Amino acid sequence: MSRVVFFLFFLSSTIAISQVVESDSLVNYIKIKGDSIVRSSIDLDKVVLLPKKGFKDSNEIKNYLILKRKTLKVYSYAILASNRLTILNERLVNIKRRRDRKNYTKKIQKFIVNEFYDELRKFTQTEGQILIKLIHRQTGTSAYKLIKEIRNGWSAFWYNNTARIFNMSLKKEFDPYTVEEDYFIEDIIQRALRDKKLEYQEPNTTYDLFELNKKWEK
Repeated sequence: MSRVVFFLFFLSSTIAISQVVESDSLVNYIKIKGDSIVRSSIDLDKVVLLPKKGFKDSNEIKNYLILKRKTLKVYSYAILASNRLTILNERLVNIKRRRDRKNYTKKIQKFIVNEFYDELRKFTQTEGQILIKLIHRQTGTSAYKLIKEIRNGWSAFWYNNTARIFNMSLKKEFDPYTVEEDYFIEDIIQRALRDKKLEYQEPNTTYDLFELNKKWEK
């Protein structure tokens, strides 16, 4: 009798184990075509949901497309500029002597001018102003204040006066909550990032496009 009980116990245990193994094998043998690795799950790309963009008329569509072309053109320069400024400010903290700080900022300025001058001078007035706004979007500080902090107030004053000749202002800030053009720019950037047309870099302030869309639709 004891042998029968032991046999039944052994048999039931074997069946239970075999069921677990069979279940595990079914889970583990998920194979994606073209992939040599057997997986227990399938990795999916993150889906970014954005509100549907509506337009009032054909003229607004035309202006949006023009703004889109200009924004995508200058975005990478704004990212590059903000990166340069971040590195500059980090290094300036460790430079104590005023003369050394001045020399270092001049070297950086010269480097940027030599590296980007041929490209930047091709920008239109509108593109230049968008670039100024995007620098503020990335850094949280206007181009005017950045120049003032790195150089001095006098330099910032003259740089801004020079910009005014070309109908631009270094004091312009990015504010999609109160400026409709800035809302369109933010919409363009977020959709381009979703479609992987631009490389993402964390801005100083993140904006909820659903919230912005709701505000401007009103």
